[in-house]
Amino acid sequence: MTRSWLLRLVIAFGFAQAAVSMARPAVSYRALSLGADERAIGVIAGVYALLPLFAAVPLGRRTDHGRCAPLLPVGVVLISGGCALSGTADSLAAMAAWSGVMGLGHLGFVIGAQSIVARQSPPEEQDRNFGHFTIGASLGQLAGPIAAGYVISAQDGAMGRTSALALVVSAAVAGVALTSLWRIEHRTADGPARLRQTRAKATKVPVHRILRTRGVPAGIFISLAVLSTTDILTAYLPVIGEHRSISPATVGLLLSLRAAATIACRLVMTPMIRVLGRTALLAVTCLLSGLLCAGIALPVPVWALAVMLAALGFCLGVGQPLSMTTVVQAAPARARSTALALRLTGNRLGQVAAPASAGLVAGVAGTAAPFVMVGVLLFLSGGVAVRTGRRRAGDSGDSGGPGDSAESDDSKESTRRNHPAT
Repeated sequence: MTRSWLLRLVIAFGFAQAAVSMARPAVSYRALSLGADERAIGVIAGVYALLPLFAAVPLGRRTDHGRCAPLLPVGVVLISGGCALSGTADSLAAMAAWSGVMGLGHLGFVIGAQSIVARQSPPEEQDRNFGHFTIGASLGQLAGPIAAGYVISAQDGAMGRTSALALVVSAAVAGVALTSLWRIEHRTADGPARLRQTRAKATKVPVHRILRTRGVPAGIFISLAVLSTTDILTAYLPVIGEHRSISPATVGLLLSLRAAATIACRLVMTPMIRVLGRTALLAVTCLLSGLLCAGIALPVPVWALAVMLAALGFCLGVGQPLSMTTVVQAAPARARSTALALRLTGNRLGQVAAPASAGLVAGVAGTAAPFVMVGVLLFLSGGVAVRTGRRRAGDSGDSGGPGDSAESDDSKESTRRNHPAT
């Protein structure tokens, strides 16, 4: 029962992510019913990340010097409100605004939850615990699109009404997450006094120093590439479905198949790290993901699209948890939440830039072109993983093989704590 907090966190994250994963395609379908084109879909998807882009670092600073748990219920309330109000909006501008509120709530929840995992997990368990934590996201991404596809129907011109219903249902799903958030953060008897001392003595680690710490930029970029790919899939697979006459229900199943494959990957990630090592596993999966994304742009039958999405989901399952561990173990100990917030800032920057760029690319080169764009981004992230792994191997004097995982990272973190200026 010592890790019951992690199980309850996974459950809460699953419901919160299910709500967002149900709402994101529903927003696209509702925008289409209001007359949006590919460019407008890209802008709305980008606004989802715009407010969080400015809020991430302040929230991370606050969490470094205080408790993490209060961010979770606030995030759930904002997610629920953004979903419900998106369903009642009758203009594209209002939909974009409420989508931004939804994104802000999701960011607050994720910063608080990731900080709890980092703070309450021993270094040797961080890969596993972050992997289990992200299973909650994958479960939500599995259930959300299926539910959206089940509710949304385009028959007899009903898409506007059914997509609005899906958004209201997603608001209720988000609310269920509140039931798992009781006593989720450990508190000791001297906790309040220790917290006051920490606030009094803590000095802010400058953002530029965190970003110059070896391993942090690579973790941020890999996470940005992986999340941008997931975001483009969520926003633009419905558009591809409309152009290729694939029903919303089938699109929902395809998105959920991708999420199921991601869950399967994270269940076997620890043995894969032991066999390949963190660097090789990150590089190989990023490169394969790039190839598969480019393949989605081809006019293949639905069964081939399903195979590619399943393989893509498995490969994408590696990037997020390992980038969390990379950032946490590389960052200064007293700035881990801020480092995670910077990682999320990178994610949100990708979520602003990638859909907006995808909208422009789709408007010029067709609806499949955004998948080629993120394929190139994943190829670059694979190169970043290889380069960072070689530099770390050179620093530690080893070959950078399967042993370049937790033990070497732990020793570097110990050295960093004793010599903060490095």
